Amino acid sequence: MNRRQRLAAIVAGAATAVATALSAGFLLSPGAGAQDAAQSQALWTNPDTQAARWVSLNPGDSRAAVIDERIAQTPAGNWFTQHNPSTIQGQVAEVVAAAAADNAAPILVVYNIPNRDCGGHSGGGAPSHQAYREWVDAFAAGLSGPAYIVLEPDTLPHNCSNETERQEINQSLTHAVQAIKNADSQAKVYIDIGHSAWLAPATAAQRLQDAGVQYADGFALNTSNYRTSEESAGYAQQIQGIIGSDKRAVIDTSRNGNGPLGSEWCDPEGRAIGNYPTTSTGNSAVDAYLWVKLPGEADGCAGSAGQFIADLAYQLATAAGSDWPGQVDPTDPPSEDPSEDPTTGGPSDSDCTVTVEPVSDWGSGWQGKVSMTSTEPVNGWNLSWTWPGSQSIESSWNVQLTSSGANVTASDVGWNGTISAGQSQELFGFVASGPAVELEFAC
Repeated sequence: MNRRQRLAAIVAGAATAVATALSAGFLLSPGAGAQDAAQSQALWTNPDTQAARWVSLNPGDSRAAVIDERIAQTPAGNWFTQHNPSTIQGQVAEVVAAAAADNAAPILVVYNIPNRDCGGHSGGGAPSHQAYREWVDAFAAGLSGPAYIVLEPDTLPHNCSNETERQEINQSLTHAVQAIKNADSQAKVYIDIGHSAWLAPATAAQRLQDAGVQYADGFALNTSNYRTSEESAGYAQQIQGIIGSDKRAVIDTSRNGNGPLGSEWCDPEGRAIGNYPTTSTGNSAVDAYLWVKLPGEADGCAGSAGQFIADLAYQLATAAGSDWPGQVDPTDPPSEDPSEDPTTGGPSDSDCTVTVEPVSDWGSGWQGKVSMTSTEPVNGWNLSWTWPGSQSIESSWNVQLTSSGANVTASDVGWNGTISAGQSQELFGFVASGPAVELEFAC
């Protein structure tokens, strides 16, 4: 029996008569069912981002290890911002081929609409809507295989266009959605509609419908912004109540770990990276948490828009705290466990412990966290338990989770499956109904 099978068997037996709760990050909207684990899709990490290049060029910098572990090695958006009709197809094909080689889906951002950003920090775009449509046709021709595509951030919520110009924008967005979907049936397309503090849900829904969301997979929220995952998921549900629940959201969690600083959107201080990118959100309203914006790349105040600034990246990474999902505090050296056999390196009789502890309790439901400590390295985990009472999981994150009555099965999502010897690590989080329960047991 291998280590993964052994942990699955041991934990399944020990956790029968357990209650559970967890949190690896941010509270999701109660009432959402867990997504089918079969829908989970690995996301691609581009090894040639500005952050990755900075780490490679500055190996001796005291900030490099944290930036590398928490930002450079995390899946994030690949932005296409230049009006380059003769080369865009090849650029897209190169990215999707690299992602396919890693058996992963890239996050692609289409950002070339005429009068982009209303001429602001990220101004630019195609010279005309006809030129844009030809460019996006070439973009679509470069696609093959799965991809998560965010279409034209902030274009719909901006109010710098007259009625005729908005009609042209809507026609171009509809054209883009249809061109991409016709070119690649595996591509998922999400029209950007800003964030939860920008437009009223009814206004957002109407603008999405005018722009062809009926042909898309859904809509994108919080791109390059800081609204929390919980708030964004609730906003998504309000929009879905108007346009239909089949149009799901993707949420940019790249910098929403501490939420917003009031209404400040341009490189505000004290922000943090948020939920690790995943297509297993545990929320029926949300297809994926994505890092659309690349942390450390400026909004236009700390530096020119898109410029990588190491201090920004380091501050965002460290502000997330030592228990940021799937990570171990890089300043903490691995602990030595006296129960380890110094001769064989094998475990003692009790080498693994799982803890379940509430984080918050509001009477009708609760949020908690599940953690594991092991004196042996763990490479993948699979837990099963039976609730002792009326508890029921309503939503979860950073886990592949299924429930059948009182029985629950949970397994890692890849990036959070590894635990170093002697380390304690939070595994995943959820929201549950029923009474909160605290538990500690040997694996």
